[in-house]
Amino acid sequence: MKKLSIKDIIDFRGKSDRSKKTFVTNLKLEIEKKEIDSGGDYWVSCLSTISNSYKNNDSALINDKIYELENKFEVHENKNIKTMYERNISILYGFENFDFKLWKPKEEITFLKKHKSDFLQNIKGLQIKAIPQHVFSYESENVNFVGAIWFIAKLGGYQKDEIGMFTDILFRYLKNTYSKKYDLSPIYCIAVDTVNNISVNYRELQEGKVPLLLDKTIDEIKKLI
Repeated sequence: MKKLSIKDIIDFRGKSDRSKKTFVTNLKLEIEKKEIDSGGDYWVSCLSTISNSYKNNDSALINDKIYELENKFEVHENKNIKTMYERNISILYGFENFDFKLWKPKEEITFLKKHKSDFLQNIKGLQIKAIPQHVFSYESENVNFVGAIWFIAKLGGYQKDEIGMFTDILFRYLKNTYSKKYDLSPIYCIAVDTVNNISVNYRELQEGKVPLLLDKTIDEIKKLI
């Protein structure tokens, strides 16, 4: 059975009953859907730059990447590639003067090493990917906390409840991987839709401000398997 991304699960939610059955058949056959404009390398220019800017508190990296991509846009002849550059540039403009401290604790943070072997989360027999850009620790009132941030993108962006699904799996990843050593920080377990610059932290899920949809959707998938 193929491994699922949160985007796969979100796509499943929007399908007709017939298409949902096809989705599950392909899941069992391990048929991978090729990403065209919604994941993987398509958004790598903006996501990697935003990630680096977050880590280094350096907005100049955003401006440098905009300049680089605009130059590539001017000289490239392939229409699809030019569109890709244009969309990445548009996202970067939204972060040109952004204060990334809004998504960090006031305490000094230490970025932790991640391991690919930890990225898959088993939920009711399904393998779900959680791939944050950064995991970090910090100390507050003599307690060592762990937090993480995950920058995401797709054409048109995500709804807030969909972003919450990324946050949900991210919190499970932190719990499964780091809870023996650290207390989990719901406030700094954050997923960010970079297209619309909307973020959701796990505290919002705990307080019911954003609905918990992940388990409900997984249950629906499991019924069709």
